[in-house]
Order: sequence, then C-alpha cells, then structure tokens
Amino acid sequence: MPTAEEMLSTASVVALGACLEALGSELELTATKAAPSQVVGLTFSERGRVVRDALLADLPTQYAQMEKIVRAALDDPAFTGWMTWPVTEAVAVRAVEAGEFEAGLALLADLTPRLTGEFALRTFLAADLDRTLAVVVKWTEHPDEHVRRLASEGTRTRLPWAKRVPGLIEYPELTRPILEALRSDESEYVRRSVANHLNDLSRVDPALAVSIAGDWLASPAPTTERLVRHALRTLIKAADPKALALLGFQPPTGLVVDGPQLAVQAVAVGESLAFEFHAHNRSTAELRLAIDYVVHHVKANGSLAPKVFKLTTRTLAPGEKATIAKRHSFKPISTRRYYPGEHALELQINGHPYGRSTFTLSLG
Repeated sequence: MPTAEEMLSTASVVALGACLEALGSELELTATKAAPSQVVGLTFSERGRVVRDALLADLPTQYAQMEKIVRAALDDPAFTGWMTWPVTEAVAVRAVEAGEFEAGLALLADLTPRLTGEFALRTFLAADLDRTLAVVVKWTEHPDEHVRRLASEGTRTRLPWAKRVPGLIEYPELTRPILEALRSDESEYVRRSVANHLNDLSRVDPALAVSIAGDWLASPAPTTERLVRHALRTLIKAADPKALALLGFQPPTGLVVDGPQLAVQAVAVGESLAFEFHAHNRSTAELRLAIDYVVHHVKANGSLAPKVFKLTTRTLAPGEKATIAKRHSFKPISTRRYYPGEHALELQINGHPYGRSTFTLSLG
C-alpha cells in the first residue's frame, strides 16, 4: 500500500497551489499556500481534510463562482492526479451546502478522469441518497469509462478509505440498477469495480449478492463467470454453501486429503512458511475444488483468530491425485499485528476443513 506522502504529497499540494495561482492574481490563496507545510507527518485522510479546508477558505463561497474556477483549472493538463482529490471534496461540500446537487455531480463527473471522484461522491450520497442516485444511474451510459466506474465504485457499501453511507447499508438493493447496467461493460476497469461492489454487498446481505450473481450466471456474457468469481470471493472464503454451489463447488464427497505438511515447525516474523498437501479424488465423479487455507493467528490474549487466504481452484478427475504447495509470508504489514506463540494452519476445500498443523511464530 502506498504511503500518504506517495499519494497526496507535499509536492502535489504545492503544485495544486501553482495551478490555481496561474488562473489569475485575483485569487487569494493564503490557506492553500500554507497547506504544504501543514500536511507533513499526517495520514492520507488528514492531509485530504487539511487541503480541502484550505480550498474552502480560499475559493469563493458561492458555488457557481467556485465551479467556474475549477473548470478553468481543468484546462491545465498539470491539474491532475492526487492534487485533484481534495478539490473534489471541496466541490462536494460547497455544492451540497448550496443545494446544487446536479451541477456539483456534473462537475464531479468531469473531474473524475483526472483521478477519481469516488470519495467526494459520498458527501452527496450522505446528504440526499435518492437525489444523488438518480444522477449516478445515468452515468452508467457515459462514454468515459472513468465516469461509468465512478457510478459503481462511489456507491459501494464498504468503499476503502471512504465514509460510510448508512442508506447504502440499510437498503443495499438500491444500487442494483447500477450493477445491472455495468456488469457486461466493455471496460475491465469498470467490471472490476462491479465485482468489488457486489463483494461489498455480500458482506451486508449475502442472500442478495448470491441472488444477483445467480441471475447473471443464468444469462451470462463472456466475462460474467470471471466477474462473479471475484465478486463472491468473501462468501467463498466464509464457506457460504449457496455461493459455493452457485460456482459449482459441491461438497467434496470422496476427496481424501493428506496434510498440510509444514516445511518447518518454527518461523519468525519476516520469514515465510512453506507447506504442501496431497489430494486424491476417490469418487467416480469429477470434483471441482475451491481450495483455501486458514492461518489461526495468536491474539494478544492468547486465543486464536482464523484468517482465510485464497490458494487455488482445481478440478480432479475420478481417481486423480494432486500435490499442491504454497508459501505463506509473515512479512510485517500495517493491517496485522503478529504475536508470538503456537499458531495453526488448516486447509479449507469447498468450505470444509481438512487437516490442521501447528507451528510456532516468533518475533525474530
């Protein structure tokens, strides 16, 4: 994951000020010019808020006047990338305050090809969900793939880094028309967003997500199966039987598993744990297998917390045997804290547990 400085860097904030200053000397950019020194050491979200508030302090309070300035900035090719993110946020705040939803959303659509307007869209959605969705659904027919993606990405229930919109969580079916319009989009960029959106829905309403995926598979496009597999990944890891069955992963009757065998019994943070297992289809029917593995991490209180990781899919013919190997990294990451002690590794195939081997993790 990139750092805050790699995204909304101090240099990009300085460049934003230069882009705005080039529009005319009548602009007083006191707060915007001070922002670069104020963002040092802050997180990504904190940086965005600082620059957004600086823009709101410097730019006209009347929405129409602010829009005129932002549209003039769009004529400058240098006005692009992460510097535009706090601009979209400022536009959203000012437009909602003024009740200029349609004008503000139109400007957001024009800004989004420079980076994305997905975060700013949440301000509109939180203020008036129905009014915003009425505009967003029309974006599904927009000629620019960035705007079509914005329709899907900006309305996700669990959009990373973004504020939650309670209405999207309470009424997840509201975004279905957007997904239906975009599920067979010509752009992989857009379809990927649709899959992630449906995956978000699966966390809120699993039955709805499986129902939508089932309808799509009943009348598929060439890209549908791949999209659905990605969209249902969380439910597959959670061993949801309906999601597994929808993708053809039936209870693995006749499957015999030996393992997992671990390469070592102790590993340190920063190292990798290699393991393998043997699978044998002793049935008379072909077996389609969704193979995951579960690492049971030690928590601070000494209890274990399972985390499911995707491994592979495999089809075994009657009587076929297979040996599958994997290395699991214990490289430090910002989203997980490791604790020393006895961990465990377990296989999960078509939602069913197989084998369990323990190992010791040390802090190195």
